[in-house]
Amino acid sequence: MADGSPAGAPAATGPEPSGPPRRAGRPHENVLSRKLITEAALKAIAVEGYSAFTMSSLARRLSVAPSALYNHVASKQEVLRWLQDHVMTQVDVSGFTTEPWDAAVRRWAWSYRDVFAGHAPLIPIVAVLPVAGAPETLKMYEKVASGLAAAGVPAALIVPGIVALESFIFGSALDATAPADIFDTGELAETSPTFTAAVGAQDREAGAPADNAFRFGLDALLAQLQSTQATGSAD
Repeated sequence: MADGSPAGAPAATGPEPSGPPRRAGRPHENVLSRKLITEAALKAIAVEGYSAFTMSSLARRLSVAPSALYNHVASKQEVLRWLQDHVMTQVDVSGFTTEPWDAAVRRWAWSYRDVFAGHAPLIPIVAVLPVAGAPETLKMYEKVASGLAAAGVPAALIVPGIVALESFIFGSALDATAPADIFDTGELAETSPTFTAAVGAQDREAGAPADNAFRFGLDALLAQLQSTQATGSAD
């Protein structure tokens, strides 16, 4: 034969395939899932910020076409609800079934702050998202509301109490990520002597300034909630 093969030998056809031939059509299992989309969205917002977060940018991060992304999630708003639910599952509400109400609120509040200190870019998003369509978020609120109700907080004050705590928690989560020298007055110390002295007078041996401030504010909010148990109204 012209190629030098022995007579009658089959012609060379290249390397043998390493596995069964790939079937035509779509893969048997979806490439995307709620978990993958949520994780990619978390990374996108952490790196790019919420203002740059779009469904197109999310699709690029997932290496799929936007149309493929929309086959799994209806809208950007739905992705944001998934993010909200994903993060809220990390908040510890276990104390509301095992501890006195004030200890349970403390456990929840500290956990909530720490979770969002790790996801600070999500705070402006989650703070204004409706809870409809976010079952895990509603489970958290139900636990807290039930704990406050069982403690004797009037029904009319449960939501204001949660909102006050949550607003404080979100602000404290941002404070926990602030630079250590955020209140250093530097060359302007002489123009703000009282404030500068107060900054220096902080008891740093009692803990990090952000933790001390959070503890102080949480005590104040819990004292106000406790007062509603006796009076039935907020003063």
